Amino acid sequence: MEIILRNVKKEYSLGKAKVEALKGINFTVHSRDFLTFAGPSGSGKTSLLNMVGCLDTPTQGEVLFDGINVQSLDLTERAYLRNEKIGFIFQSFNLIPVLNVYENIELPARIGRRRTDGKKLKAWIMHLIEVVGLSDRVKHRPDELSGGQRQRVAIARALVNKPELVLADEPTANLDSDTSLKILELLRQLNHEEQTTFIFSTHDQEIIERSDRVVRLKDGLFV
Repeated sequence: MEIILRNVKKEYSLGKAKVEALKGINFTVHSRDFLTFAGPSGSGKTSLLNMVGCLDTPTQGEVLFDGINVQSLDLTERAYLRNEKIGFIFQSFNLIPVLNVYENIELPARIGRRRTDGKKLKAWIMHLIEVVGLSDRVKHRPDELSGGQRQRVAIARALVNKPELVLADEPTANLDSDTSLKILELLRQLNHEEQTTFIFSTHDQEIIERSDRVVRLKDGLFV
């Protein structure tokens, strides 16, 4: 897997004003990276993460995902690319309240277009549940879980389609320091064992210190 950003710029409209979130980013993400986009609020971290994750397209420049120009894809094709290739861990978890742990993890596999062997999928989901330490919470719904447990569900859900890339936006922001360290150790383990590429957007010093590469941003530029 390789993602290349070439002179990526991103502007947003704020009333009549234009906000330059990214001001010409050139960067390459390599397979099995464990890297962090670091910087203060408003530095462009989340905008850059959205570009890499094909959640947004640049105002200028181009994003190439395995040689495919993301701007050339329509909305359905981009959604398919995200579902098949990318897992997302959001700061607010984004779990479905009416679904239990198993069902929340299963959801991306069910809405994708790939054919799925039911028995193999179930075995994989149960393996993920065991890996994230929630074997005794399979039937619990999100409101019956702690913040750390909900984050673990989000991690397992991000991995259910065996993505090449996982993007995590402030994944430890809602967690205590002890739980944060355990989550980070788990992600590093998955990086080694499943050969998954991880990219974090954060200002959490613990994540920054444990990353293989750190890209620092300020006012939409690398510093």
